[in-house]
Amino acid sequence: MMRAVVMTAVGGPEVLQIVALPMPRIDGDHQVLVRLAAAGVNPIDTKLRAHGLYMDRPLPAVLGCDGAGEVVAVSDDVRGFQTGDAIYYCYGGLGQACGSYAEYAVVDSRYVALVPIGLDLATAAAAPLVLITAWEALFDRAGIASGMKVLIHAGAGGVGHVAIQLAKEAGCEVATTVSSEEKAALATELGADLVLRYDQQDVVAELLRWSGGGVDMALDTVGGVAFHQAAESVRPYGDLVTLLQLPQDADWKGLRLRNVRLSQELMLTPMVLGMDDAAEHQAAILEQCGQMMEQRKLMVMVDDILPLEQAAEAHRRVETGHMAGKLVLAMES
Repeated sequence: MMRAVVMTAVGGPEVLQIVALPMPRIDGDHQVLVRLAAAGVNPIDTKLRAHGLYMDRPLPAVLGCDGAGEVVAVSDDVRGFQTGDAIYYCYGGLGQACGSYAEYAVVDSRYVALVPIGLDLATAAAAPLVLITAWEALFDRAGIASGMKVLIHAGAGGVGHVAIQLAKEAGCEVATTVSSEEKAALATELGADLVLRYDQQDVVAELLRWSGGGVDMALDTVGGVAFHQAAESVRPYGDLVTLLQLPQDADWKGLRLRNVRLSQELMLTPMVLGMDDAAEHQAAILEQCGQMMEQRKLMVMVDDILPLEQAAEAHRRVETGHMAGKLVLAMES
């Protein structure tokens, strides 16, 4: 048996309960059994808990996409991983497979990468979803390149603080928005060239002034007002990428007039649609980011580490919307 946190019903954080479950077993191809050391907590986890799973499966279910730990077994066809390897990944937790809020999980090896040398497992568990999301948004969706001026909303948030670093490493100038002086200091430390207090400044006016008529690319990680600010701040023929569903009240006529290219980014697509090639691409992103972390060119900030039993408290904190960096659940308290 193993300890796990299960979602017993759709509802508030109180529906997350610690229980004993049977140990998972390898029963197919492309599988690794991992003894988890830690699980990252993401906004998608709280949304699934509050509104229901992606997959039409009966409850209870184990949430959690991000995980890191030690390989304890592999299926016969797995290459590149062996017992004892430290791995990290974003897989499961949507209803189709056991998530990472557990002491053990069976994971599709095509989503897995080796933990970067020198990175502790708690930080590794915080990393995959935000690394892949930021990378796909900046490079796959928008194709950023050196010399571009880029806006990244919520620069102290999970995706935002990684996106700042990736854009700077690519040679871009970066503007970002934050809600406090503490977060402003963090964004500056990460390399942001312009840090705006969205609660105190005219974000659009400042961005247009800084960029000389509009940023080349904007990444909306927040939605709502932030999307509209991004839309007004992109230059003609620029790129706007959002992590949220496109709003109905957007200025579609203005965006079309300026030939702004709109993209949506959801790194969960390979899991939901079973796209093996895309899964391998995401594993390659983790490998590339891992090299950058080993070279001290990229870091993932962990705000706090809570024991597995406090998953409900972790969800409450994430749902405030004011996190700096990531929250992690540790299997051993």
